[in-house]
Amino acid sequence: MQIHAPAKLNLCLYLGARRDDGLHELCSLFEPLVLADRIEVGEAERDEVICAGVEGENLAMGALVALRKGGWRSPPLRVEIEKRIPVAAGLGGGSADAAAVLRLAAGEVAQLEQIAGELGADVPSQLVPAMALVRGAGERLERLPQPAAHAVVLLPGGGGLGTADVFAEADRLGLGRSEDELDELAQRLRVAAGAGGSPLAYPELLVNDLEPAARSLRPEIGAALDALREAGAPQALLTGSGPTAFGLFDTLAAAQEAAGALDRDDAIVCEAGRGP
Repeated sequence: MQIHAPAKLNLCLYLGARRDDGLHELCSLFEPLVLADRIEVGEAERDEVICAGVEGENLAMGALVALRKGGWRSPPLRVEIEKRIPVAAGLGGGSADAAAVLRLAAGEVAQLEQIAGELGADVPSQLVPAMALVRGAGERLERLPQPAAHAVVLLPGGGGLGTADVFAEADRLGLGRSEDELDELAQRLRVAAGAGGSPLAYPELLVNDLEPAARSLRPEIGAALDALREAGAPQALLTGSGPTAFGLFDTLAAAQEAAGALDRDDAIVCEAGRGP
């Protein structure tokens, strides 16, 4: 069978205090993108995950191992991932792949959300790719209505900006908000996004507190954001810990026109707010 693992966009990211477990309290709004990895799944002699061009630990293999520990008794599987989501770009590609593997066992293995949380902070939100208000370090989810149609232009900038490095830089810079402020912002996002409109209807809430830290480590992020604005993006932001900058547009046609004006090899245009 063929399955898809959609990328996710952080429409905003409000940073809270660092917790005892080393993670930070967050308040964020996630939405899926049509951009997705393609995954072919078939029976094999033993479980294996193949992802050409990606080295190091693979969360999808971790998901398969966790399912076996959870008692999943499907035949051994070969999982081959065709990467379309840029790697280490803040778009949740590894988490999306892991969540897609977990979905294979839906209804057959108990507590998939707990397994997802043990794999990584972003994996639970990807089990059901949808607009969601996210709290904690990513483990507390509240599904929201699918937003009105809109599109994005992504500028991944080569990827490779470490999440831990960006959070460490945020701590060094003294960034962060109180729990009360995060609660207030969560309620505002709940009301605004809950109405089902495009994110462009509430631009004042589209803020990424990690942007100063990411720009400190990768100054060219600022140039990417400026380029998106100059190309006509009504709103330009950093997604997650970066380094991907993105511009929001009302229509796919407007996004395509802006990408043409940018004339950058790394530009990706896609619809947002729903998966493939």
